[in-house]
Amino acid sequence: MIRTLKQYSLAGLSLIWLMSSCQSADGPCDATAVTISAPQSETTALKQYIDSNHIKATADKRGFYYTIQSPGSGAKPTVCDNVTVNYKGQLTNGSTFDSGDDVSFGLNQLIVGWQEGIPLVAPGGSLTLYLPPSLAYGSQEQSGIPANSILIFKIDLIKIN
Repeated sequence: MIRTLKQYSLAGLSLIWLMSSCQSADGPCDATAVTISAPQSETTALKQYIDSNHIKATADKRGFYYTIQSPGSGAKPTVCDNVTVNYKGQLTNGSTFDSGDDVSFGLNQLIVGWQEGIPLVAPGGSLTLYLPPSLAYGSQEQSGIPANSILIFKIDLIKIN
């Protein structure tokens, strides 16, 4: 009985979180909602990593870097879209902490760096994102990711769902 109640409570909380993350107080998703920029200390550390590893990447005004391997074609997704991707996440030491193929996500439910980075390409496109901690997981340690880590994501945008 208690286990059943816990399962229903968990399911209810998950549903509430999902519904609230897909809509703002004003109604449906706001495609211009992300306005976070990384602090100077993080952008300096990320630039040092980019420079010392001779990576040719474009700096974004919000503090992340990116390299577009292929722009794709068609309409680009917005933060309100659900997308299907192949991806690999790595630390700066080269170790892989996560990967997935044909995985679908609502962009507005992901880390800020993905919300801002994935819309740089259209379906069929691929890019590498270099994210400072505040645009990734920040000071929150995650499974396989130390707190305050610079993260590198190689992402292929398969389609907008």
